Amino acid sequence: MMNQGMTVQTTEKVLKEAEKVIIGQGDFLRSLLVCLFSGGHALIEGVPGLAKTLSVRVLSRIMDVPFRRIQFTPDMMPSDITGTNMYDLKSQTFHLKKGPIFTGFLLADEINRTPPKTQAALLEAMEEARVSIDGTDYELEQPFMVFATQNPIEYEGTYPLPEAQLDRFLMKLVVDYPSQEDEKILLRQIHGGFNARDFGNIQIGRLIDGEIIRECQKEIASITVEESILSYITAITQATRQSPHLLLGGSPRASVALLLSGKTLAAMEGRDFVIPDDIKSLALPVLRHRVMVAPESEIEGVKADQVIGGILDQVKIPR
Repeated sequence: MMNQGMTVQTTEKVLKEAEKVIIGQGDFLRSLLVCLFSGGHALIEGVPGLAKTLSVRVLSRIMDVPFRRIQFTPDMMPSDITGTNMYDLKSQTFHLKKGPIFTGFLLADEINRTPPKTQAALLEAMEEARVSIDGTDYELEQPFMVFATQNPIEYEGTYPLPEAQLDRFLMKLVVDYPSQEDEKILLRQIHGGFNARDFGNIQIGRLIDGEIIRECQKEIASITVEESILSYITAITQATRQSPHLLLGGSPRASVALLLSGKTLAAMEGRDFVIPDDIKSLALPVLRHRVMVAPESEIEGVKADQVIGGILDQVKIPR
């Protein structure tokens, strides 16, 4: 029998433990949990040094989920991600050498440092939770979530992700610098002996497991969504397709992502129904990577976030 309020209890427990180590990134951590409980993947953008990698490692420890990290480089091959069949001379047979994608939480670090062919190796795994190696399909364990980090596209030596792959990410999260006060707290931690490189000795508890995550997902599936909320979601995505500032609007997958993440956010906040503010607060991270600014607007300095923000101001909120 499903425990009522399991999602909100789990959220509070995880965030409280994570914030012992991750300072000033509460909203970012909460968004990662929305992605996880929604069964999605997260694209994380920010300059180096903002605790993106540490955040994922901390969550994997708290949730007791296996963690692997891939550092993407320009010379990386798809088999470096998925694995390959190796020939054993002694037994004269092939055996599978699994790649790092066979894990629970996969951190794809600086994914836009590697060419599109290797980026595309993640597509099947992200969409189908399985990989194909030499014609054989291999299921990935659950929960499985890709956390892909990238430097801002303006940085040299980066390859923008193709639209087909961008659409596989439930959210694109932009991590900003901490406030001055939060940065001072971080410095006090470092001064007191905290060392992120010595992760094995960081005092973080293993508080939940895969079974609890599945319980939360069952609870989220039962969240009520009124017809007016469905109309609000589709009005937003339709407006992105009609905006003169956008060359590419949100696809039906964008509407589905808003629905699923809206149900998750409602459950995380202790409600059994979705409200318009759930959808409005999620629109930027869900849509910003799914739309493409028209070249003439881009020349004028228009950004995707600005266009989406304008659409949210114009679309009527259901009462």
